[in-house]
Amino acid sequence: MHAFSAFARNYRGHPIRPVLFQQKQLFAIRFSSSVASHVTRNPVLELQQRGLVAAMTSPDLVGHVEAGPTAIYCGVDPTASSLHLGNLVTLLGLLHFHIKGHTTIGLVGGATGSIGDPSGKSTERQPMSAATLSKNVEGIDAQFQQFFKRGRAYAERRGYSIQGSGGHVKVVNNKTWFGKLSALEFLGDIGRYARVGTMIARDSVKSRLESPQGISFTEFSYQLLQAYDFWHLYHEDGCRIQLGGSDQWGNITAGIDLIHKKKKTTEEQVVIGSSNNENEKAPNAYGLTIPLLTTATGEKFGKSAGNAVWLDETMTSLFDFYQFFVKTADADVGRYLHYFTLLNADEINSVMEQHNAEPEKRFAQHTLAKETTELVHGVEAVPKALLATHVLFGASLEDVKGQELIDAFKHDSRLVPLSKSQVAEMNVDRVALESGLCASKSEAKKLVKSGGFYINNVKVTDASYRIAEKDWINGAVCVLRSGKSNYKLVRAV
Repeated sequence: MHAFSAFARNYRGHPIRPVLFQQKQLFAIRFSSSVASHVTRNPVLELQQRGLVAAMTSPDLVGHVEAGPTAIYCGVDPTASSLHLGNLVTLLGLLHFHIKGHTTIGLVGGATGSIGDPSGKSTERQPMSAATLSKNVEGIDAQFQQFFKRGRAYAERRGYSIQGSGGHVKVVNNKTWFGKLSALEFLGDIGRYARVGTMIARDSVKSRLESPQGISFTEFSYQLLQAYDFWHLYHEDGCRIQLGGSDQWGNITAGIDLIHKKKKTTEEQVVIGSSNNENEKAPNAYGLTIPLLTTATGEKFGKSAGNAVWLDETMTSLFDFYQFFVKTADADVGRYLHYFTLLNADEINSVMEQHNAEPEKRFAQHTLAKETTELVHGVEAVPKALLATHVLFGASLEDVKGQELIDAFKHDSRLVPLSKSQVAEMNVDRVALESGLCASKSEAKKLVKSGGFYINNVKVTDASYRIAEKDWINGAVCVLRSGKSNYKLVRAV
């Protein structure tokens, strides 16, 4: 199934595309060559070697992680019931910390999701109903847990030595603490530490202020909510690091600012502007950002024909998920192997050498697709994706079993249940209509007569033909096709 059988315990990376670092209110740094070469158990260094560090708020972060187990979090707002490929790069960042024994916290924004983050948005997000928000929170909560479970197993199969089950994984909902705060408490206890000038200067706000749509006070306050998330997790869970995309820099630094200024108890509060502030030792809270990914042509990563590629199999089928990576451009595939797999540098170099020798075979793309499918959907999903690919590219069905087909297309809209007894009474043009292969009976009849209709890859030209028992693969399913690439699998019920 896999191109490799032996995997090194630690990543022995090599420098790839230069990493761009943001210069913001706090200081961002570049890794020196001496630091970059010291890749051991430190996930920060491994992320840098893989090209996955855009900026960090302090050079002390490397030493902090090196000193022993710490806690890191990344938040997502539940704008849908599933995460998508755009989220996968930050999930991989968390996974590198998790498999090296650090506590990983996934924050689902049950509260912030009702507000909407203005970062990267040109217009204000439409509010969701309470029922939709609750459903989305539940879906993403389960997805976080499942990702790290599968990620641990994937890492072990790639040779990573994981103590126990890795670091502790915790999923939290920020509605838990925001639901207890009144508006007056929020303004009095949190808002007093924010400076409007600083908030306006942040890119996410500045760009919206300059736009015709402007920005509402609701979205303007979003950075305070995310800042308080970090403050809360810092004090309640010992979380010292926030991870996010590079567009989250302002929100992350807002959290660090709040941690610096607001102590946990009233007795410890620091009064802004007091002479004691200069002597106050800053708590060790850190921010780490990952580059926002685009393709070599500048398109936003994770989009397929204008639609997000979801991590939920019921929303994006295994075939479509697999094919997204198979379609990766040659200019991107080397980077993506570093980003989205746990293959080490030698293995990736070997893949690229084989790929460059015969690029038309797309060996690197298929390796990327297999690895990423296994990481996200589990090892059992890879043969299903391969079988779906085999079937939908017109390969022979001679050795394919019916139940295997049904399993491979379980959540795929191409699999259509129809009554076997009713199908037996229909002409094939009617079956083509009922299965959704054609939009009308006249279209179906014309398709059959023109020679463009196939049952199990066998051409059928008689519109009055009826599907017989011999046409059902193992009595369970038959494959209908129009033209070269339009498929429906009829499952007998």
